[in-house]
Amino acid sequence: MPTTIKRGVSLYSYQEEFFLRQMSLEDCVAHVAAVGGTGVEIIPEQSIVGYPRLSPEFLEQWHGWIDRYRLETSATDLFLDTKRVPGQWLTHDEQVASVRQDIDIAVALGAPVIRAIINTPPEVMRDAASYAADHGVRLLLEVHAPFHYEHPWILEHLEVMHADGGQALGLMPDMGTFVERFPRVVSERALRDGGRPDLVKYIVDLYDDHGDTHALMDIVHYRGGGPVEMGLARQATHFIFRDPRELLPHMPLIGHIQAKFYEMTDDANEYSIPYDRIIPVLVEGGYDGYLSSEYEGNRHIEDAFEVDSREQVRRQHAMFAQLLGEND
Repeated sequence: MPTTIKRGVSLYSYQEEFFLRQMSLEDCVAHVAAVGGTGVEIIPEQSIVGYPRLSPEFLEQWHGWIDRYRLETSATDLFLDTKRVPGQWLTHDEQVASVRQDIDIAVALGAPVIRAIINTPPEVMRDAASYAADHGVRLLLEVHAPFHYEHPWILEHLEVMHADGGQALGLMPDMGTFVERFPRVVSERALRDGGRPDLVKYIVDLYDDHGDTHALMDIVHYRGGGPVEMGLARQATHFIFRDPRELLPHMPLIGHIQAKFYEMTDDANEYSIPYDRIIPVLVEGGYDGYLSSEYEGNRHIEDAFEVDSREQVRRQHAMFAQLLGEND
């Protein structure tokens, strides 16, 4: 099943080691190449000292790394920080100006697409679209759980994207919308934090059975749950599992994919997210962009285990290579 789908990594995946200064920015970039990836998704706020200013020295260094490791900048991530001033919300014009600033950063880094965080209003996307088009980049709304493709917020965005013709605007699906099983690393952390085993089991079983989680927090409260159990119940209302085939009607708008994962097992399978059913859908839809690894299990195990983001990313790419037919 050879495809033109490309493999990449979001530097978000290495956040634990990067924060602890166990990996430098170049180490992160080099590891993308080491696992056979060709695209680097960078988070300027996290990765660049002095953000939002990009010094000529940093840009020279960045492009030098990209050349040295034979990579390309696949995407940048923008965070619409709407509360920079206490008690005030950024005005519409200030939000558009903020997005334009992130467009300038993406252009400087050589990225063709920008991840627009889910809280970006559709009217801000609309009014930033022409600036993006003029600079040759696309703004892609991250479709992040608990949002999905029939959610009113996403439908508002889709209306704006279709009016744009999908030229400057599009979608960046986050694979966290396909969490079929409750992530084991999350429930086990709750137990280590003192969560009641009976309530943890109740929450996990309800989620895994794809039961109705709308009143789950109320039920956990009625059963005497404390902060740990309530937090886990809230998490269960945040995770969602949708049919991967929901991606097909939107494929022309999809320009990049954040390949979220929580736990790659020893045999290189994701415990919660069925990539073996997602990737065939992407192939069927003719997707030819990046699968960009986004490891988020680190925060759930750091209390008890040494985080090894490099090994987790390596395992995910081994899985991708197999599912994409690279080993055939």
